[in-house]
Amino acid sequence: MAGHTTDAHPHGADRLCEAGNRVYSRAVRRGRIPRQDAKAVPCLVDLGLLHPDPDDMERLVPTAPQEVMTRLLHEMHEQVTTAQSRMGAAVSAFEWYARLGPPARTSAQGAAIRVLDGLPRIQAAVDAATDACRAEVLTVQPGGIRREDELSEGLHRALALRRRGVRMRDLYTHVARHGQGLLNYMELMGDSVEARTLDEVVERLMLFDRTVAFIPANADRTVALELRHPALVEYLVTVFERLWRLAVPLAAPLPDTGIEGITHRERAIAALLAEGHQDAVVAERLGISVRTCRAHIARLSETLGAASRTQLGVRIAQAGLDGPPRAPELLPISAPETPAG
Repeated sequence: MAGHTTDAHPHGADRLCEAGNRVYSRAVRRGRIPRQDAKAVPCLVDLGLLHPDPDDMERLVPTAPQEVMTRLLHEMHEQVTTAQSRMGAAVSAFEWYARLGPPARTSAQGAAIRVLDGLPRIQAAVDAATDACRAEVLTVQPGGIRREDELSEGLHRALALRRRGVRMRDLYTHVARHGQGLLNYMELMGDSVEARTLDEVVERLMLFDRTVAFIPANADRTVALELRHPALVEYLVTVFERLWRLAVPLAAPLPDTGIEGITHRERAIAALLAEGHQDAVVAERLGISVRTCRAHIARLSETLGAASRTQLGVRIAQAGLDGPPRAPELLPISAPETPAG
């Protein structure tokens, strides 16, 4: 049998190939088999499962299964012992390396910034933060009208928070006011949720108990960042609170733009056009479709008497629409007239 190898039968004695299993089983049942029967499975001889019969060299006899099992267990024990020895050596080596540098900085709250790659990991992290939340949730929800499926997807988390007495504040764009789904959601949640709206908001943001925040890390929101660094979280809380003060409560009507014939949405569009944004960007930031955005631009042009985009830019500046509306308290105060002497 010299020259035979197990290259065509890459396995061990604990898991025979199909042909080897048939031949070895036959040898165990019969006590010995002709050497010719094992010619196609040299692996059995190489693994020591078959060996020549001393009384008849043209026949092969099987090694007893109990002997094979004992040999395999001994080999496995040696492998485990070797692996444990290598593991101990590796631990000792890296403990020595660790002593060369400064102590590792750890945080009771975990990593300050953690990258969550993929929707399942993002969902699991948000669910964990929801379960741990006890006082307050702040969210910014960009986009337009909230779809029913979007609201339903997070409804179980919101209801769980409500049962624990957690207060929630949500920021939306003004466009979200026109969706019945949001109104139904607010009615269901009662006074546990307060919502306000703005012309446009920042990217999606979720803040739990002012200790952990989630923000998107790519355009399609399949990667997110979990933030636990106190300075970063506090910065995001400050951004939210400033937007909240500027926003209009959902239950209140939108204020008048102060310019006859110009709607609140058209004023927001005018300000973004004045910044040089294209229609698609304006639409995305205000949470409306590009088609709707262009319809508003056409109406804005008609109202301001602009015959071209260039002229529209000039008219927007002349009408004072190239920036956000100024709050009454920020308007300049005229000096009181001095009575004539």
